[in-house]
Amino acid sequence: MYTLPKIERFNQNVLSKYHIYNSVFITLPFDAIDNTGVLLPLFSEVCDNGFKNNWSPKQIVDFFSAKYLDNPSEEKKIDLMFRFIQYVERQIVLFDAIEDAAFPIVNNMEGRGSLRDIKEKSEAKDKRDELILFLENFNVRTVLTAHPTQFYPGAVLGIITDLTAAIRENDLIRIKQLLARQNPFHQERKAKSF
Repeated sequence: MYTLPKIERFNQNVLSKYHIYNSVFITLPFDAIDNTGVLLPLFSEVCDNGFKNNWSPKQIVDFFSAKYLDNPSEEKKIDLMFRFIQYVERQIVLFDAIEDAAFPIVNNMEGRGSLRDIKEKSEAKDKRDELILFLENFNVRTVLTAHPTQFYPGAVLGIITDLTAAIRENDLIRIKQLLARQNPFHQERKAKSF
């Protein structure tokens, strides 16, 4: 059976699902600001233009606020920036969960370079004993790298795990419930800021 190239498997099983589930995510009520998902692309465009024009972050936020918001206070501007960060973090979590759910589909777990492949090749070339000797002397040095989601509290990591499982099962109702859930990480952070 023909196997699609890795990029096509990624596009079908990660990118397409991200666009579908992100469109569901965009329609969800998002705390006190209904139009966070609408304002974020506008803010991104203002940021791109501001960066090209060497504007400071304050100039960018002030320009955006003057153009798209109705005379907000400094506190409202900060609150909106915080909501943008929340929104983007939730999109990152969504993408990571989709990518995790599709990992064995996108990556051929028994294909070229896998232990199974190496074992079969060594047996076909009658080099099984050489492979055993090599594996007995083979060393691996594990290097752990940090990913932003690793620093989330357990409750948030639980949501990510549940979301990955729901995506594997294509359980749209559960996915929608998990995406709509209030993020405990932000409740803690907001409570500490007062």
